[in-house]
Amino acid sequence: MSPATNPKPAYQVIARKYRPRTFSELVGQEHVRSTLGNAISQGRIAHGYIFSGQRGTGKTTVARIMARCLNCEKGPTATPCMECSACNEIAASNSVDVIEIDAASNRGINEMRELRENVRYRPAKDRYKVFIIDEAHQITNEAFNALLKTLEEPPEWVVFVLCTTETHKIPTTIASRCQQFSFRSVDFAELVTRMEWICGQEGITADAEALSVIAQVGEGSVRDSLSALDQAIACCGTTLEASQVRELLGLFSLDTMGEIAAALEAADSKRMLEIVQELERNGRHLQHFCRELSRYFRNLLVVRMVGANTRLVAAAAPEQEKLHKVAQAFSEEDLTRFLQITLDLYRDLQYSLQPKLHLELGLLRLIHAGRLVSIEQALAGLGGSAPPANKPAPVTRASVAPPPATAPYRQTPAPPAAVAPPPPPQVVSAAPRADPGSLKDRLLGYLKENQLTMLADAVEHATVSELPAELKFAGPPEFALAFRDAGMRNAVQKVTGKPLKVSFTPAASAAAPPAPKPPSEDETAKRAMQHPEVQRFQELFPDAQVRNVRNLKEGY
Repeated sequence: MSPATNPKPAYQVIARKYRPRTFSELVGQEHVRSTLGNAISQGRIAHGYIFSGQRGTGKTTVARIMARCLNCEKGPTATPCMECSACNEIAASNSVDVIEIDAASNRGINEMRELRENVRYRPAKDRYKVFIIDEAHQITNEAFNALLKTLEEPPEWVVFVLCTTETHKIPTTIASRCQQFSFRSVDFAELVTRMEWICGQEGITADAEALSVIAQVGEGSVRDSLSALDQAIACCGTTLEASQVRELLGLFSLDTMGEIAAALEAADSKRMLEIVQELERNGRHLQHFCRELSRYFRNLLVVRMVGANTRLVAAAAPEQEKLHKVAQAFSEEDLTRFLQITLDLYRDLQYSLQPKLHLELGLLRLIHAGRLVSIEQALAGLGGSAPPANKPAPVTRASVAPPPATAPYRQTPAPPAAVAPPPPPQVVSAAPRADPGSLKDRLLGYLKENQLTMLADAVEHATVSELPAELKFAGPPEFALAFRDAGMRNAVQKVTGKPLKVSFTPAASAAAPPAPKPPSEDETAKRAMQHPEVQRFQELFPDAQVRNVRNLKEGY
């Protein structure tokens, strides 16, 4: 028989060949699997569903599984037999009663009108007529409006499944008439386990690091990961090695990223420029390198905070141990700054006409950022204490000025009781201070707290009488203007909680006594010679003579 009459079967990619056909084969999405399975088993089948989530997480696959469950000859059942004609036709995508519509190319009102007319007719063979609308967010508003009434009250034999990656673009009038299921990104460990099983089925030998690299490329998408696996098999054959897979997918090894970390730890600007030169000489994409570098710093930050062997980092256990070892050389603050700088650099490289220059500048900024210290360490350095020793010197060194000859006023305050001068003599005969907690004390406390010194002095030398709607003060006449100030009225209202009238009465008894007559020169000289400091000075210098004594209060 000639080859023309017996053609070789076309190759089927791994993503299609190992596409789940039942809920039990589905990777992840346990919340969707259990909810839909229970609904079908209990006969609580809705007429409209919205499946949303990132690409490659199983939205269309679950829609086909659900159609198979509804139309199986032994159903509706959550476990289709996969042997009847309905299951086989749906698996082969040639069932007349399961209609898949690509909304990206059938998004207009005319297509929706045609769909609405098709809904009126009963299924040709199966139990339900299932409409799977992929990329549903691209349907126009007019088309959604044409479908609105049909989606709200469809015939009993119709089920709509709308699949979308951008659920926020679905009108609320449509979303409120459907049950919504959010598909999550597939866990890294589940992706690796799935690919290990597929490699076993295909006779492929792959180490854990190679599968880890492929799963990282997928970023939680099963279809993307399987497409990358198919590409790696085509390149490497039956044995997958991590280095070849990284080269194929344009990724960078931990050793390459480790060179960046080593240059940062040593503050080696020259090595940073050499790394950029090597990347350009080898034809590596600088923007992809910056993206991988930001992911590397993110992983370092995570393992620095939570330790190795964590599900928060999409990497195999040996890679996490390497990351944890490198992360110990930096603090969380340093890694946070490095991550922010690389993210900004990645954004700038998207529009840069000179990517090499931008990358060199960004890597040099990383070194300068590693020399920064926290404000606590800077203040400790000003106080004369050394910075903590648990941080490497190249990363934590900072240009901190030596402590000045006179320490800052905040560094060496003396206890108040030790340096407080003796209270000055009472010039004004004020009324005795009120009891603690009285209105006068509360008012004084408020004025001093808000640094209203003049008003506080006036209240301190006055007596207070509180009436129902008035607050009377009596004191020396020189404080009359203070009690007329608006600040005094505001302070009274803040303290009492109500607007009281403030009045002031000059008190003759509270007035300052007449100033004493200036002492004579003999009395002044006598008091000066009796001063302890003058006497101590004379003891130190016995031959010294006091020739003149002047009272500074009398002026020059």
